[in-house]
Parts: sequence; C-alpha cells; structure tokens
Amino acid sequence: MDKLNRSLATILLTTNLLLAAGCATAPFDYPRESSVAINTSENTAARRLVEEWKGENPGPSGFYPLISGQDALGARLRLMDQAEKSIDVQYFLMKGDTAGKVFAGNLLRAADRGVRVRFLLDDIFTTVADKELELLDAHPNIEIRLHNPMARRGLSILNFMGDFRRANRRMHNKSFTVDNQITIVGGRNIADEYFELNPKGQFMDLDVLGVGPIAADVSSVFDRFWNHSRSLPMEAFESQFSEEDLKRARREVDAAVRASSESVYSEAINTTLMRDLADGRTKLVSAEAEVITDEPDKLTSDISDEHMVVVRRLAEEIMTATSEVIVFTPYFVPEKDGIEFWRSIADKGVRVLIVTNSLASNNHTAVHSGYSRHRKKIIEAGVELYEVRANAMGSDSDLLTLHTKGMIIDRRSTFIGSLNLDPRSIKVNSEMGMLIANEDMAEALAKGALARLPDIAYRVDLDERGKLRWRATIDGIDVVENKEPLTSRFRRFQAFLLRIVPDSVL
Repeated sequence: MDKLNRSLATILLTTNLLLAAGCATAPFDYPRESSVAINTSENTAARRLVEEWKGENPGPSGFYPLISGQDALGARLRLMDQAEKSIDVQYFLMKGDTAGKVFAGNLLRAADRGVRVRFLLDDIFTTVADKELELLDAHPNIEIRLHNPMARRGLSILNFMGDFRRANRRMHNKSFTVDNQITIVGGRNIADEYFELNPKGQFMDLDVLGVGPIAADVSSVFDRFWNHSRSLPMEAFESQFSEEDLKRARREVDAAVRASSESVYSEAINTTLMRDLADGRTKLVSAEAEVITDEPDKLTSDISDEHMVVVRRLAEEIMTATSEVIVFTPYFVPEKDGIEFWRSIADKGVRVLIVTNSLASNNHTAVHSGYSRHRKKIIEAGVELYEVRANAMGSDSDLLTLHTKGMIIDRRSTFIGSLNLDPRSIKVNSEMGMLIANEDMAEALAKGALARLPDIAYRVDLDERGKLRWRATIDGIDVVENKEPLTSRFRRFQAFLLRIVPDSVL
C-alpha cells in the first residue's frame, strides 16, 4: 500500500510539475484599439438595395432561411464579392480545408478592393494554422482577433488544463455581416462539413439571411465581443513567420482559390437560390425580429441565471405556445430542470417535438451519453422524440449529423441561431440567434421539416414493457430497433462508460 501511495504521489507531483512548466497565459494586457461597425447611412450598393426593398415591403427587415450548405456558402461568397465598405465575421471555428481556403481567399480579395475586414474567431477548435491567420492579419485592411485564446508558448494541452477555469468558457456565436446592411446568422462554422463539401459526411444545418435594420443589431453584438478584453489582436502573439513566409502563404491561398474557382466557388455562387435571389425571383419575407445574445461578460463571470440571456428569452417565448413547439438541437442534455420545463409545456396540451442526434450520428459521444441518461424521462414527460438516422444519406459511409439549432413556435415565430439545449451552451458558452415573427416562414419550415422527418430520423418511444425502441420506415419497410441503431458493440460500450461524465462538463 505504501508503494502504491508513493506511486500515486509521484504521478500527481509529475502532473503538477508539467502543468506548472507548460502552462502559459495569453497576453490579455496587450494594447488594442476599439472600433465599431460603419454607419448605416454609408452610401453603398447594399444600402441602396435595402432601401429599395424597404420601399416595397411592409416589414422593417427581410429574411430568407439558408437550408442548403451550398446556398449558405454561396450567400457568404456573393456578399464578400459585393462588399464595398466592411465585412464583420464572428465564428466559433474555422478549418484550413476547401471551405476555409475559399472563404479566406475571398476575404483577401475584398480587402484588396479596400474593404475593412474584422474577423473574430474563438481559439480552441479553430484548426487554421497561425501562419494563415497571420497572413490575413498582415493585410492592411484586415484585423484578426482571437477570443479567449490560449498562449502560443509551451504545449497547448498543458496550457488548457493549467488554466481550465478560463479556457473552458467559449464564444459560440456565429455571424457574418456586410456593409452593416446584410447579415447571416445561424449554426454553421467555416469548414467543409457545414457546406456539403465533405464526401465522408454532411452536417444538416440552418442559417438565416437578414437585410435591413436587423443587420445593425447583429453588428452591435459583434462590436461588444470585438472590443471585449478577452478578444486579443493576432499581433499580440510573437510572430513565428518571416515576411517571405507570409508572401509564400498568400501565393498558396491565391493558388488554392484559383484552383477551386471553377468548382466550389462557381457552384456555390451560382446555385438556383443564389440566382433567384439576385434576379428577384425569390422574395425575402418581411418580419419583426430580434437578435438574442448572451453578453461577452458571461464568459468572465460565475455561472448564474442572469447571464443565460438566450435560453431565458426562448423559454419566455415557448411558454406562450398554445399548440406546438418544434425543436432541432444537435446536443440535447435537458437535466432535471429541462425535463420539468418540457413537461409543463406538454401538460398544457402543447405538442412538443424534439429532434436530436442518435448515437450513430452524434459527433460527440460524451454528449450523447449525457443525453441518454434523460431520454426515458423526457419521453415520459410527453415529448415526441426523434433521433437522426446516420445513414439517411443512403450509404453507411456518408454520415448524416444534425447541426441545426432552431425552434418553431406555434408556426408563428422561428428561432435560428447557435444555441444547443445542453449545459455547455446554456451555462458555459456565449450564444446568439434571431427570433423572427413571421407565420409564412414558420409554416414553411415546419411543413418542410415534418415532411422530411420520416426519411431521416427514428421515432424513439417506449414499448409495452417501458423499454426504449427506435421506429422508422426505411425503403417502405417498417423497422423497429431495441438498441442504439447503426452502432457497434464497442461504440455502445464507450457511450455507456462515458455516462459517468457529469452533465456540467459536457
């Protein structure tokens, strides 16, 4: 026993020494200049377009949902091409894949025309190399800031573990705004899987395009995060690259953009929806809407109800429902309070339908393990529960994953944003989205979703013995599963072991 105790003590001492030696902090005292969005009165083509639209439509702002990944990428690229004064970009992650390269290349081309670009990225899951970020930041019209970044000295994992209390708090917001007149908000990050470019799998996601005053509301949120003390300019970190390195990186980006200009770029900006929007054949819906956001101070404060702005506002809206609430959430860990909340809505006679990922379609097994603890109770609370079928694309190699974060309430209002219904989104991260009051949009999205649901999801309910079962009709055949569908024994065992992870750290 003494030998065991000495061994454990040695392990703990070694771990502490590694953390102490490897842990470095980001230079949050680095000086930076505040900046704000351009004035909405700036004479730009976007402003003239919006003013013309407002003259023909009753609502203050116009909206269109971006369901297809290609449409979502095409909208961003077209807006970059048309930007004249400013582009403000805020994302949780960006990858150095095809989508990332085309996105970065178009930002550079816009900056070459004199457009001011402000790009705010969360740091933890962004995999773009610092060299590429420095390349963007080196452009005189582009500034990159990293939100709540890790230090660049030492081992990143040790820096993260040594400063876990701070590093665990992440900016999950996603927005893209051009000339303070047109904006895109939703669930997508900048990577291939969000834009139907990953041949091994696809994320089913949702953004919304907004024009008019709503864009200025999104810009106001962006400014608050951009100017926050946790948003550090890229130059705060000592550059590891020479001028020649950056020139070479620019040539590589330009070459990558040219190589994809006849495929990814041209296909994205020339989808049917993009052409129809440009030619006026597809109309935006007029609506009152509000931008709902957590404040950046949520990430620097102790967890409390007052900082959970997004989920509290949505709860208020849901409690006004009289007939139906449809929810899409990739990660669903309701905990006891969430189960009682949904029970109270269902007990009023309101239909509650929640769509989330199955174990096979979930890209975070630990989160699914947290969800599975509550699955039976949420069904008993009166919720209609559906889980996405991983092979709904038609092939076991084409994995379908739900990433949509949205709600449709009484087919009169729609929320589209970044919020997952799990403890991390609700309590730990910052989130944002739009609540849009338009019956036509809500009705169209609800009908489309419910019509597609039998083709992409299992209905999860309880059999006569009170056991979970998964039901679907696949290729005209009724299928009933009594264990997690499309999963291996090892995957199920892994999920079982991870059930020991507390909901609070998922």
